[in-house]
Amino acid sequence: MPVIGFGHVPGIAPVAVARVPAGVPGVGPAGGDAHAHDFLVLFYAHLADGTVLIDGRTWTVADGDLFVIAPGQVVSFDDPHEEVAADGWVVWFPTDVVRPGMAGAYSSWRTHPLLLPFARGTDRAQRLRIPQADRAGWFERFAALDAELRARRDGHQEAALAHLTLLLVAAARLSTNVADQLRSSDEPLLAAVFDTIEQRYHEPISLADVAAELALTAGHLTTVVRRKTGRTVQQWIAQRRMQQARLLLAETDLTVAAVSRRVGYPDVSYFIKRFRAEHRVTPTQWRDAAQRGSRGPRRGALSRR
Repeated sequence: MPVIGFGHVPGIAPVAVARVPAGVPGVGPAGGDAHAHDFLVLFYAHLADGTVLIDGRTWTVADGDLFVIAPGQVVSFDDPHEEVAADGWVVWFPTDVVRPGMAGAYSSWRTHPLLLPFARGTDRAQRLRIPQADRAGWFERFAALDAELRARRDGHQEAALAHLTLLLVAAARLSTNVADQLRSSDEPLLAAVFDTIEQRYHEPISLADVAAELALTAGHLTTVVRRKTGRTVQQWIAQRRMQQARLLLAETDLTVAAVSRRVGYPDVSYFIKRFRAEHRVTPTQWRDAAQRGSRGPRRGALSRR
C-alpha cells in the first residue's frame, strides 16, 4: 500500500488545496486506489452522494460533510472518486504546520487544540456535519486559501497559514466530546511509539532502542507499526528528525552542524546526505530558499513531488 508524502518545497507555504472532484491525482480524496498519507487531510463535500472507505470502514458522503483524516489512515473508494463529491475541496498539510511551540511532535499534534478533531479516538476517522446555513461560508474559506496559494504574493506563507488556522478553528468548534474520545483511543501502542520517538529523536536512537523502551521485540514492533501506518519505525524516526531540521534551518541561525547534532545525527556529512536525499537540496540551500520565501514568492521554485 503506498504512503503518500507531502513533498515540502523550500520557500513555499507547506499547505496544499484542490477543488474536487478534479483534485490532485494520488493525493487525498482524488486518489482512487487504497493509500495512506503522512500528513493531515481536510475533505469538504459541498455537494455529494457517494461513499469512501477509511481504515476499511465505509462512510457515506453527503452535502455538508467534512472529513478529517489523520496520517496513516488507509483511504479508498467503492464508487469512482469522481462520483463521491460533485463539488468540494480538499486541503492537506504536514503535522508540523500547526504546532504548540518550537518542538513540534508526531505525538503532540494529537493533543494540539486545533488538531484534536483528527485524533478523534476509536473510530480514528471523523465525519463532521456542517449546518446548511454555514456551508457557503465554509466554501469561501477554502476558496480564499486556494486564491492565496495560487497568487503567492508577498507574505503568502503567513496569509495561507492564517486561512488554514481559521479552517481548523471552525472544524474544532464542530467537534464534540474530543477529550473523551481521546481517552478511549484504541491505539495505545502507536501512541507509545510516537511518544518514545518524540522524547529521543535527538539521540542516535534505533528500532532496537524503541522496542526495548516498550518491552517488545524489534520484529513484532516493526510488523505492528508497518501494518497500522504503512511505514517502519526507522522511517518515522527519520521523518521526525527532518521535520525538526526544517524548522531549525528556517527559524534559527544555528550552523548546519549544530542542527545535525540537535536532530540526532552526530555525523554532519551523513545528515547532509540524508537531507539532500529527502528534499533534493542541501540544508544550506533549504535555509536560503526559506529565507527568500519569507520575503515573497521565489521564481523557479522546485516543483512539488
